[in-house]
Amino acid sequence: MRKSKTLQRIRNGETVRMCCLGHYIPAFVKHAAFFGYDCIWLDLEHRNIADRDVEALLVHSHLHDIDIMLRPRTREKTELYRYLEDGAAGLMIPHVNDPQTVEDLVQAVKYPPLGDRGLDGAGLDSEYYVRGSEGVADFMRDVNDETFLVVQIETPAAVAAADEIAAVEGLDGIFVGPGDLGLRIERLDTDLTLDTAFETVSAACKTHNVAWGCPVGTPEDLAKRQSQGGQLLANAGDFSGFMSALKDGAAEFDSNPRS
Repeated sequence: MRKSKTLQRIRNGETVRMCCLGHYIPAFVKHAAFFGYDCIWLDLEHRNIADRDVEALLVHSHLHDIDIMLRPRTREKTELYRYLEDGAAGLMIPHVNDPQTVEDLVQAVKYPPLGDRGLDGAGLDSEYYVRGSEGVADFMRDVNDETFLVVQIETPAAVAAADEIAAVEGLDGIFVGPGDLGLRIERLDTDLTLDTAFETVSAACKTHNVAWGCPVGTPEDLAKRQSQGGQLLANAGDFSGFMSALKDGAAEFDSNPRS
């Protein structure tokens, strides 16, 4: 099966170069790979992309040799591992607050002995059964080591349980969601801050040898999270790209006296 660039970077102690996609833009996959990104965070939690279009984007990721980490709209077991069968390198599950949920997710997306994922052996992930049972045997040897599970910490309760969450066998990464977490810190009765949340998650992941990360908006933010041990760092996307392009284009019109 295809080797995950994300997991290779994690195992080498390197930063995973991530970008974000929320629309059906096949060319984005090619451009992200061309410019040296390792992984595209494909968002289905907040975006509506048709199933066939998701499948097409996953095919493009294999064509251009770049991981897609898909954030699904569901936790339903068979739906989750279908995304992996269709070619996702990993899944990022939002709003995970406790270790039991992580254990349930491991059961859903990892094969025995780690989990209880159902076997098909004829998806894109296993090369559509092109080499028959021999190919499935090779796939089963590698699949748990080349697909990854990331959960998002987005509430004070999840931060409090970070050590227990990070300790679950089969979890590959934790991604801090500063938007949702910041919203809850601001509106709930808690002494937690975003800074202490990052420190807590970083310490838990270091203890249990689990990768962690978050979105980063500036070079300074990127450097700060790297210094804290963050590896799963996302710094660009389709929204920021077209907003920047349109802003610059409008400025060119504004600066032209004949416009």
